[in-house]
Amino acid sequence: MKVLHVGKYYPPHMGGMEIYLQQLVLHQSKVMDVAAIVASDLRRTQVEFLDGAKIARVASLGVIASMPITPTMAWPIRQNKADLVHLHTPNPGAALALLMSGHSGKLIITHHADTLGRKQLRRLTDPFVRRVMERAAAIIVTSKRYLETSEELAPFRDKCRIIPLGIDPTPHKRNDDAATKNIRATYGEGLILAVGRLVPYKGFEYLIRSMKSVNGVLLLVGTGPLQDELQGCIQECGVQDKVLMLGRVDDIAQYYKAAKIFVIPSITRAEAFGLVQIEAMAAGIPVINTDIPSGVPEVSVHGQTGFTVPPTRKHWQMQSIYCSTMRNCGNSSDEKHALQAHDKFSMEKIVKQTLDLYETVMAGSE
Repeated sequence: MKVLHVGKYYPPHMGGMEIYLQQLVLHQSKVMDVAAIVASDLRRTQVEFLDGAKIARVASLGVIASMPITPTMAWPIRQNKADLVHLHTPNPGAALALLMSGHSGKLIITHHADTLGRKQLRRLTDPFVRRVMERAAAIIVTSKRYLETSEELAPFRDKCRIIPLGIDPTPHKRNDDAATKNIRATYGEGLILAVGRLVPYKGFEYLIRSMKSVNGVLLLVGTGPLQDELQGCIQECGVQDKVLMLGRVDDIAQYYKAAKIFVIPSITRAEAFGLVQIEAMAAGIPVINTDIPSGVPEVSVHGQTGFTVPPTRKHWQMQSIYCSTMRNCGNSSDEKHALQAHDKFSMEKIVKQTLDLYETVMAGSE
């Protein structure tokens, strides 16, 4: 079987979709012929051999509403003779390119998230996004809760199959006591960790404000357009000694090991899954997440691997919620968190489920 992945970007461009796509390519390339076509950050096309596969990064003219503009993407899709195309959405530009390519292979979509907002742009893009959905033999959704709350998926629920995202837990199991001790010596023992792009739906502002009354140090890892605004929030709240923005961190696994608690404070269903929760669970630390209508509360389950709290934009309420929840989390790691991450979300299991679906589709059973 020859499989072509069509995605948004590919590492080192970082994000949940990109990391997941890389893991799929890495594992699938061991057993089949795999290629990927994604957008480039540059105005020229680059072709590389990475992770056992041919990765084509198609020239991009820029980005509109998070959508890369890649007018030549249809051509490499048309040239690829894959038996099956695996499209990763939301990605309206890639959906249009696939339709324009005339590729005749079977189609599977992983629907990572709905396209939220952008009403004017969606008048243009929704028709061909629907056409791609209609053409797909199967649509992978990452959680039951997201499927149940998605208006975009409602017309296609009969062809939806739930397969969660996954990670390779190995880096998070690796103990580097020297690195962990160094991080704690630098920042303190009671470390709280948050990881993600610095964008509004992540809710980092409310987590920062809650630190006024929290006994601990928050390490915020990530980059994004709200960097200056969040730095200003830290200054305004007077928590410069309790909240540190670290930017991009290459070896994030050691920060999970050094932390006592992981927090994902997202406030809308734009946070569709929260892959970082699995990384925290694999490292054996409790997760505080929010009860938003997406897959987030399904990944780390309240009372099992952490605590789920109601999302709120009221600063004083968030402050109270985080303070009490962080106290309940305690200061000890728990091996059951790591076991949960491995049992439900190991990449080997996710790849197996995905390959089973490929075979079912190719056999014409879907």
